[in-house]
Amino acid sequence: MSVIHAGPDLASIAIDNIIMSLRGRLLEKSRVSIALSGGRNARSILRALSQASIEWNRVDIYQVDERVVPLGDPARNPTKLAKELLDLVPATMYAMPVDEPDMEAAADRYASLLPMAVDVVHLGLGKDGHTASLVPDDPVLSIADRPVAVTRPYKGRHRMTLTFPALDRARSIVWIVDGADKAPMVERLLAADQTIPAGRVCQKRATLITNSVITGETP
Repeated sequence: MSVIHAGPDLASIAIDNIIMSLRGRLLEKSRVSIALSGGRNARSILRALSQASIEWNRVDIYQVDERVVPLGDPARNPTKLAKELLDLVPATMYAMPVDEPDMEAAADRYASLLPMAVDVVHLGLGKDGHTASLVPDDPVLSIADRPVAVTRPYKGRHRMTLTFPALDRARSIVWIVDGADKAPMVERLLAADQTIPAGRVCQKRATLITNSVITGETP
């Protein structure tokens, strides 16, 4: 995994990296795909994306994960996506269908909409080592044959999430990790610590953009 120390310019550096990856793929094919995460930095990332110069009409946007809550609930990521990005650019959005009665069938249907390999996946990192909605001790961590699954409750909500197989097939992964409180987990991520979910994601085509201080490296 390559590491970029971003300092206060985390969002702009991250967006430059994402857009460069998308532009490279657009030179090779007619449409490109990106899967976006939520999290505490989602708003600034989406705002920066909306200002980027790219052929958005050739971009398909997917979700990395989503809480199982009703449509319109402020906890739903598309609420932020629409306001900060989709209302401003002509991209095509594929929202996770978390308001359907049969969640397992909904996960399978979303899987059928995904490309074989998403071009760019944006991931965050939790203080407990989770990424996407792949959280410690959840049975979803052991799934090896499905790209989308539904978790058991985490912080009071079931989640729909991309699984390790979907993440590991991605053409590129951009980790965006903000804050000194994430430094211990950043260390474990870089060490590919298999005891945390994030450490189990393939690092071959990954870039970490962070303002956390990493031991032994100069920010």
